[in-house]
Amino acid sequence: MDILKNKTRPVFPFTAIVGQEEMKLALILNVIDPKIGGVMIMGDRGTGKSTTIRAVADLLPQIEVIQDDLFNSHPSDRDLMSDFVKNQTEKGIDLSTVFISVPMVDLPLGATEDRVCGTIDLEKALADGIKTFEPGLLAKANRGILYVDEVNLLDDHLVDILLDAAASGWNTVEREGISLRHPARFVLVGSGNPEEGELRPQLLDRFGMHAEIRTVKDPSLRVKIVEQRSKFDTDPYVCLKEFQNQQESLKNSIIKAQQILSSVIIDYDLRVKISEVCGALNVDGLRGDIVINRAAKALAAYNNKNQVGAKDVKKVITLCLRHRLRKDPLETIDSGNKVRQVVENIFGIQ
Repeated sequence: MDILKNKTRPVFPFTAIVGQEEMKLALILNVIDPKIGGVMIMGDRGTGKSTTIRAVADLLPQIEVIQDDLFNSHPSDRDLMSDFVKNQTEKGIDLSTVFISVPMVDLPLGATEDRVCGTIDLEKALADGIKTFEPGLLAKANRGILYVDEVNLLDDHLVDILLDAAASGWNTVEREGISLRHPARFVLVGSGNPEEGELRPQLLDRFGMHAEIRTVKDPSLRVKIVEQRSKFDTDPYVCLKEFQNQQESLKNSIIKAQQILSSVIIDYDLRVKISEVCGALNVDGLRGDIVINRAAKALAAYNNKNQVGAKDVKKVITLCLRHRLRKDPLETIDSGNKVRQVVENIFGIQ
């Protein structure tokens, strides 16, 4: 049987998506280095936000996990292991592993805190009198992607929980006498329509990147988008086959970038200029500086370079800073002109 037909539900190929380069770049860089801190994608309705996010998850190579583990524990990286798996490996017990697709978890708007963080398995508690932890969506998302559509409509305290877990890589649960901590290292992707309201500046600042999506105005591009979608809807497998080589090529570039990321360096002078830009724009805190450094390294690795250049910084700096300039919740997010102006003054026009 054709490899493509093994897919339970065909996903639109990432390389077939026309335009929206800003969103695609932000997603790829977060996949290369999840420590960038996720991406907030804001834009018009019907611009392919959800399609693109599902497509990037489908593109990623499979990951090795401990079989039957509830937290997708890594077989050798202790930071990605549950406490149970850690104990077993310390005792020298060999645990069998399996390869699974990268988890792609959708967080519904009506989700409760228990559903997100995990809770006590009441069925087991009532039947056997044992307090057992029932994992939530954060456990399922470990080592994968957690996607929140309409994140601007989600309760602020839930957004806070998600951002805390995404930043620390751990989820701590305190419930009715159960105290448990498990790894929750995931790429947090939020999307929304600005017409329905923005997130508070304090929460927005916690997202590593902010991509803006606009409806394509060029008629020929619009026709191309409609044709691609129609082709996929008519026969998804023909469309998948057509883009198979491009998908494999992009997948290999991402794997290579992940492997060389730790060896990429960024010069002191360049780091000073990044901080100069953040200072000139009056960006609160140092999160902006850190994210730009990480994103520029990820972009250099993606381009198969071991040193960050000024062009790498210029390409990611607007994505990393535009949502950090808003001091007043009633202000709109800068489209990037303010950032570009300061960058040109400090880096010079090239």
